[in-house]
Amino acid sequence: MNKNPYDILGVARDASDADIKKAYHKLVMQYHPDKNPGDKGAEEKFKEVNNAFDILKDPQKRAAYDRFGDAAFAGGNGASAGGFGGNPFGGGFGFDGFGGAGMGGAGMEDILREAMRGFGFGGFGADGGTRPAGPMRGRDLLDEVVIDLKDAFFGKTHTVKFSSNVQCERCHGNGTDDGKPAPTCPKCGGAGVVHTRQGFFAVETPCPECNGLGRKIDKKCPDCDGAGTVHKHRTLEVKIPAGITDGARLRLAGQGEAGMAGGAPGDFYLDVHVRPDPKFTRQGNDLMMHADVPFTTLALGGEIDIETIDDKQLSVKVPSGTQVGEKLRVRGHGMPGTRAGSRGDLYIEIGTKIPTKLTEKQKKILAEFAATKSDKKGWF
Repeated sequence: MNKNPYDILGVARDASDADIKKAYHKLVMQYHPDKNPGDKGAEEKFKEVNNAFDILKDPQKRAAYDRFGDAAFAGGNGASAGGFGGNPFGGGFGFDGFGGAGMGGAGMEDILREAMRGFGFGGFGADGGTRPAGPMRGRDLLDEVVIDLKDAFFGKTHTVKFSSNVQCERCHGNGTDDGKPAPTCPKCGGAGVVHTRQGFFAVETPCPECNGLGRKIDKKCPDCDGAGTVHKHRTLEVKIPAGITDGARLRLAGQGEAGMAGGAPGDFYLDVHVRPDPKFTRQGNDLMMHADVPFTTLALGGEIDIETIDDKQLSVKVPSGTQVGEKLRVRGHGMPGTRAGSRGDLYIEIGTKIPTKLTEKQKKILAEFAATKSDKKGWF
């Protein structure tokens, strides 16, 4: 992290969570690759914004940054795939609740532990003690997409292209030439770390025999050089369901980064944002629209033709005496609901346009109409 996350998002250090989220959504919409195709500058800015938000939205990470600055995240390597936010503690993708490590009021020892964990140097239990390295779950990945309201109505398939670590096919993630799990490292006993003393201090360092993996690979897999993972370009087809709401998060289990030492892969998440529509406004599963109706139709009654969100022509009856500002309800022409076949309703807010130029005949007719005005309350 080379830049101040507060400066990147344009917020003060005492900014509230709501202000940070508001600034993030504004910038991520501005610099999203879908809105800036081929613009490398916007792509880099998009990554910076995601990295900054990844820190400031997490109270523990934010506290660590406020206390130690960039030094708190010296173990990370920033964003990996285009358009994804980086995990400052692990050098990959991360967000609330998905593999992130808590910092809180952490001391430097805790920060170093997190940095070592991000590089795969053994593991640490809840009590801070070492545990066997063993298989480690892969990191979760996150991307965002902005769709139109009509896409949200019909649903669509979104293609995501990115790069990430995947399990080596030759060794099945074990890192060995024969593809079998490597034996436990005899020097560290599988902990991945060794302990030495320097005066009054006990120093914990990665095991030099197994490089912190907790297992001793005598002959490495030639495809992954013993890492168990290889970096590849990937393409995912994500099905966005009909009726999805703005801010919804989709999960593809097991489609994240490959785990270490044969561990399970992480998950892939897609945040969906729905672009405001110029004609329709959504409220739950209901849709709102505006229609200008001739004032004669409002007075006498009649029908108007409208186009629904699914491009259908619909004739709607306007009762006589309908007032400007009233809403006509058309059942079953809103957004798809969660139950199969269910739909919200469409509400048409009634307006009218007063003619600015009248012929002499029209003026005469209106004058005759006005002359019939009754003293009865509610007269048109």
